[in-house]
Amino acid sequence: MAIKVFSRLVAGAKRAVGLYKPRRDLTIFPDDVFLVSYPKSGNTWSRFLVANLMHPDQPADFANLHRLVPDPFGTYKRVFDHMPRPRVIKSHECFDPTYPRVIYIVRDPRDVAVSQYHFHRKCRLIADDCPMEDYLPRFLAGEVCRHGSWGENVASWLATRRSGHRFLLLRYEDMVSSTATELSRIAGFLGIPATPSLISQTVERSSADRMRKLEKAQSHLSTLTKDGRQDLPFVRAAGSGGWRSALPPDAVAQIESAWGYLMQRLGYELTTRGATEAAISDLLEPALNLPQH
Repeated sequence: MAIKVFSRLVAGAKRAVGLYKPRRDLTIFPDDVFLVSYPKSGNTWSRFLVANLMHPDQPADFANLHRLVPDPFGTYKRVFDHMPRPRVIKSHECFDPTYPRVIYIVRDPRDVAVSQYHFHRKCRLIADDCPMEDYLPRFLAGEVCRHGSWGENVASWLATRRSGHRFLLLRYEDMVSSTATELSRIAGFLGIPATPSLISQTVERSSADRMRKLEKAQSHLSTLTKDGRQDLPFVRAAGSGGWRSALPPDAVAQIESAWGYLMQRLGYELTTRGATEAAISDLLEPALNLPQH
């Protein structure tokens, strides 16, 4: 009994000074911008880009990222309380009507499946010998992620915000191939004067090579990396199209069958086309109202 009372007192004291993570109880201000994506869709790299864009005098790293672009599930409330506004806040949540403005990063779900598979190996959520054939059905069903499936998460935002001026949609693949151009779009959305020198500096400070070096030096300082296996990297290929060699044909077909209608609307070329996919596309196209990419 005494232990329970003491634990409650400690928890209450931490709450009083803001040493707790607000999660879904975060107070949201009208000028907040949320950087949203389904997990393993480039959110951490995007946080580096935004942090380095907004704070050129404080180069982003794994030690200060939670302070520069915080995460309600990983950052203490007192950090949020002392942040200058407007704030940019990380999220993986499905559609939330309380988010005033949103930058949404979408990535090819075939690459997301591969990246999430290896991330879950790093986090010891699956064994090294777990075959992709066993993992994929759980991935498609949204059972490996508390944010639902890729299709549920993406469609929830696109169906509700796609045409709004408070919503910026970016494809991870475009960010990789044309980083400076896409970063300029982010700067415009945030109202930041994007000089060529600032864009160039931000791209350099957020490069995959630099992030890998920072991970090696600071893996013990970040909740993103410190609790996972140190023999597997958090920053992996940092590219697009790896699914072509990493996924067996049956896995590709399953993903395209499940979300082909959505993938096509986002400009992802399908390698398999079935009657089921076409039927779903015809059914949901009016509801989603998504223009061709």
